[in-house]
Amino acid sequence: MNLSDVKTIKNVLTRHGFNFSKSLGQNFLINPEVCPKMAEECGAKSGAGVLEVGPGIGVLTAELAKRADKVVSVELDKRLLPVLNETLSDFSNIKIVNADILKVNIKELIQNEFGNMEVEVCANLPYYITSPVIMRFLEERLPINSLTVMVQKEAAERLCAAPGNRKCGAVSAAVQYYAQPQILFDVNRTSFMPQPNVDSAVIKLNVRKEPPVKVKSEKDFFRVIKASFAKRRKTILNSLSSTLGIEKSVISSALEKAEIPQNYRAEQLTMEQFASLTNKIFG
Repeated sequence: MNLSDVKTIKNVLTRHGFNFSKSLGQNFLINPEVCPKMAEECGAKSGAGVLEVGPGIGVLTAELAKRADKVVSVELDKRLLPVLNETLSDFSNIKIVNADILKVNIKELIQNEFGNMEVEVCANLPYYITSPVIMRFLEERLPINSLTVMVQKEAAERLCAAPGNRKCGAVSAAVQYYAQPQILFDVNRTSFMPQPNVDSAVIKLNVRKEPPVKVKSEKDFFRVIKASFAKRRKTILNSLSSTLGIEKSVISSALEKAEIPQNYRAEQLTMEQFASLTNKIFG
């Protein structure tokens, strides 16, 4: 079955009475070149397992299954289960799990399904859950090597922006702490059905074994990062003081000890400076 052929896709979906859900951000890939490339880039290979999020009609799932020993795909929309049962019927190494990736116990799922296999994550993520899904995979320190995900192009640039870059935000800094991100390639909006209003990009986050900086408290570190970007037009002095509720004199002293100019804004700080500032504020 050619799952990149619009007519074939429409026939399958019509046969199963499926209609696209805007609330679930459903846009299925129809560009035949994208999924093989994603599957290759994500590290799907013999001896490895792949955890996929949101298989759609199974175009990417099939490409992953051709390369990896096992593919476990988490799909929220139960209406797609009979569709996937048909489109992926040629494969014996795929398991579809009907669940919400934001609610399922991912660590338990990985342990139960993959055992001691190396595990990669690959997904065409709906735009509305991009950051929550990525941060959940990173924050829980799961036994995975990498995440290769397709996201809105603007989100890709933001997620991969390094501290000290104008496009960097709180989520960007958090991603850099847990992983080494890179943009792999762009994907035009015409590659989807129905066609979205924006272009996409595929990014890969190689999970770090150790964070790039040492902090006494990760909780405080992320509090400082979040507070710094909360009012990004203000100086970091004013933003931290008002958001954290700490006197300016305390923040000012910490900035001085960390050798950070008082008039800097959050987007100008490096990861090392954020770490140093956190340690100086909270001791």
